[in-house]
Amino acid sequence: MSYFDNFMKANQAYVDLHGTAHLPLKPKTKAAIVTCMDSRLHVAQALGLALGDAHILRNAGGRVTEDMIRSLVISQQQMGTREIVVLHHTDCGAQTFKNEDFQAHLESTFGVNVSSQDFLPFTDVEESVREDMELLRQSPLIPEDVVISGAVYDVDTGHMTEVR
Repeated sequence: MSYFDNFMKANQAYVDLHGTAHLPLKPKTKAAIVTCMDSRLHVAQALGLALGDAHILRNAGGRVTEDMIRSLVISQQQMGTREIVVLHHTDCGAQTFKNEDFQAHLESTFGVNVSSQDFLPFTDVEESVREDMELLRQSPLIPEDVVISGAVYDVDTGHMTEVR
C-alpha cells in the first residue's frame, strides 16, 4: 500500500470530523505565514491556528522568493491579509549544503547546467529570517503598512524565538 492510499483513508476520518460549515475565503487573522516545507513543523498547531485562520505558504527553507512574493501579493490584495510572519526553524535542510556543491551535484546527475539557479541555502537561521523580512520590506509590491515579523521555531522543543 502506498502512502497515498494511507492518506486517502486518513482523509475519510478527517472528513467525518470536519463538518460541513463553509469557512470564509479570507483568513480570519488577516495573516500570512511564510515558512519551510519541513515535515517536523506543524505550523497551525504551533501557532494555535484553526482552519480558515491564516494563509500558510511553504517552500524549502521558508525563503522569500519571487513566487512567494507573488503569493503574498494575492494574499494581501485579493484576500485582505495585513500581516506577514517569516518563520524559519532550527536544523533546516537548507543549512546542509552550499549552492556551488549542490549545483555541481545536479549537473553531474542530470547533465543540466543550473549555475544560475540559487537554491537559497543559509548557515545562520536568524540571519536568514532577517534577510527575508528585509526582502519583504523592500518589495514594491508589499505595502509599507503591512506588519512584518519573524521568528525561529525550535524543532526539538516547539519553542519559537522572535527575530528582530
